[in-house]
Amino acid sequence: MWGRLRRPQQDLPVRDWVSTGRPTQMQGFDQALVWVGLALLALGLVMVYSASIALPDNPRFARYASSHFLTRHVVSIALAFVAALIVVQVQMQTWEKYAPWMFLAALVLLMLVLVPGIGKGVNGARRWIPLGLLNFQPSELAKLAVALYAADYMVRKMDVKEKFFQAVWPMALAVGLVGVLLLAEPDMGAFMVIAAIAMGILFLGGVNGRMFFLITAVLVAAFVMMITFSEWRRERIFAYLDPWNEKYTLGKAYQLSHSLIAFGRGELFGQGLGSSVEKLHYLPEAHTDFLLAVIGEELGFAGVAVVIFAFFWLTRRIFHIGRQAVALDRVFSGLVAQGIGIWMGGQAFINMGVNLGVLPTKGLTLPLMSYGGSAILLNCVALAIVLRVDIENRQLMRGGRA
Repeated sequence: MWGRLRRPQQDLPVRDWVSTGRPTQMQGFDQALVWVGLALLALGLVMVYSASIALPDNPRFARYASSHFLTRHVVSIALAFVAALIVVQVQMQTWEKYAPWMFLAALVLLMLVLVPGIGKGVNGARRWIPLGLLNFQPSELAKLAVALYAADYMVRKMDVKEKFFQAVWPMALAVGLVGVLLLAEPDMGAFMVIAAIAMGILFLGGVNGRMFFLITAVLVAAFVMMITFSEWRRERIFAYLDPWNEKYTLGKAYQLSHSLIAFGRGELFGQGLGSSVEKLHYLPEAHTDFLLAVIGEELGFAGVAVVIFAFFWLTRRIFHIGRQAVALDRVFSGLVAQGIGIWMGGQAFINMGVNLGVLPTKGLTLPLMSYGGSAILLNCVALAIVLRVDIENRQLMRGGRA
């Protein structure tokens, strides 16, 4: 009886802070999305520790403790949690207002990272800006900035989306500028993800199909030319096509060949947590780009299948939230969520493809799992924005205001 009397009170419309003068009350959010994200972070933390625990045996990391990377990864996750808790409080209309400025800030940081004395070079690439607790990677911010800017751009250009020069060409120039800066680092993997985010949002925003395929063809041609006229990129493709060739096994295909060996050793249920042999200085970057190979060796096909399914579910759920926002006439929020879905799903697909030998080697981490402070930070911020979109969707469906 009391339950029947109380239930109507729980279904009352939720008013927002604009109309009441009080902060928005988060009456509901997608708990499954949060739990899957937390599960990936937790598994990533365990596997980063497992993959990095033997690194101090390498003279290059001799001054580090065995828990060095674990400690830094914990700090990164803690910072990411704090940032996510702040970001989830920010209304989507605020992100829409400042989207162009975020894109401009990302461009400035992409320029600064190329300046000697500011940007930090590692293994021949200059992609990081040292900030004490973490080395910030501007390309990670650029992924979020492009998702926000492209969504805002499509909302502003909705009336002329059928006209190429008025709708597509300016966005193409913006992405092209980001691409030039990323290729100067060099970071072709990040450029591929950013191009996919921008193209996906243009397509979902309703750009004419013929124009979309024309732009896709231009991008594919650009990537082919970059590979054709770059000897080291061309060698990577040849190594990917024939990783067991003696010419490549100890060179360009070294990581790929040892990644495949790790998966082969893992078989169905793996060698057991902590029992990887390939992480013992055979597989470079085991705690970053090739974390999935360590998962495959220690947890086997079963562990890899769980990770793949988790990312599939996460991406699908993010897209569902985005479509729901568009259905509620919140186009900017919907496009941002779907752009983040393309980012998470696309980058996870590329990383998994590289680890499994399906795609050529690229320097992309596994979202939410691989070691990397700025990547973890921006991944959690992006998921917090998706959660905010979901919260505002639920408020509207209850009869309140977003």
